[in-house]
Amino acid sequence: MRGRGGASARWLPSAFAALAPQMAERGVELPKWSATRWIRRTPRSNTRETAQAIKGMHIRKATKYLKDVTLKKQCVPFRRYNGGVGRCAQAKQWGWTQGRWPKKSAEFLLHMLKNAESNAELKGLDVDSLVIEHIQVNKAPKMRRRTYRAHGRINPYMSSPCHIEMILTEKEQIVPKPEEEVAQKKKISQKKLKKQKLMARE
Repeated sequence: MRGRGGASARWLPSAFAALAPQMAERGVELPKWSATRWIRRTPRSNTRETAQAIKGMHIRKATKYLKDVTLKKQCVPFRRYNGGVGRCAQAKQWGWTQGRWPKKSAEFLLHMLKNAESNAELKGLDVDSLVIEHIQVNKAPKMRRRTYRAHGRINPYMSSPCHIEMILTEKEQIVPKPEEEVAQKKKISQKKLKKQKLMARE
C-alpha cells in the first residue's frame, strides 16, 4: 500500500487533535511540530516495539539506533508482544531479557524519520534539536490472501499492516546556571569563635 507522508494544513496529528480544544480553552499554543504518517505493510507488533524503543530519543540518536538494529549491533526489547520471543544479551542495556532485530520495521521508521526531518526543514524548525515527542502504531485493515491445504481446503493467509504516526518537536535548550562570582561567607557561631581564640593563644 502507498504511504502518505507530510503534514498538510488540513490534517492535525491525532495526538494533538485530541488536546487542541483543551489547549485552546486555556490559551496555550501548540508547540512547533513536524509530523508524518504512513500506512505500511510491516508487522504491527514488531513496529510497535521498535517505535516504543525510539520514543523520546533525539533524531540523530534514533537514526543511529535504527541503523544498528538493521546491522544487529543493537536489539529492540520486546516488552508487550513477547510470546515465544527468544532472550538476547543485547536486551540487558534496556533492563529486559527478550529482544529481536526487526529489520523491516527499522527500515520503515528510518524512512519516516527522514521524511519528518524534511518537513521540519520546510517549517523552519531547528533540525539539530528535534526530539521524537510522540509516536504511535495502530492496526490497519488486514490484507487477505489464501493458502491451499490438503483435501481441497483453503485457509486464510492474512497480513497485519499498521498505521504509523510520528511527531517531532524542538527540545528546549537548557541554559546552565552561572556560577556565583563571590562565594558567600559561612557564618561562624560565637561559641566557635571563642574556641578558635583559645586555641590560638595556646
